[in-house]
Amino acid sequence: MEFILGLYLLALLLGVFSMWMLVDCATSRGLGGTQKIVWVLIILFTSPIGAVIYFLAGRRSAPVT
Repeated sequence: MEFILGLYLLALLLGVFSMWMLVDCATSRGLGGTQKIVWVLIILFTSPIGAVIYFLAGRRSAPVT
């Protein structure tokens, strides 16, 4: 029973993380329009692996102007 509860918790956390990365990508000022589209598609179709890849490789802070 605890194992199943742990799996549900893990799935919930991965879903929340994927949604967070999706929103972060869509609202990022550091990415161009084409880059945003590509990252959103990667996150959507390879979730949660795509979200982790975006978190490690694709996230950029907003450019300082």
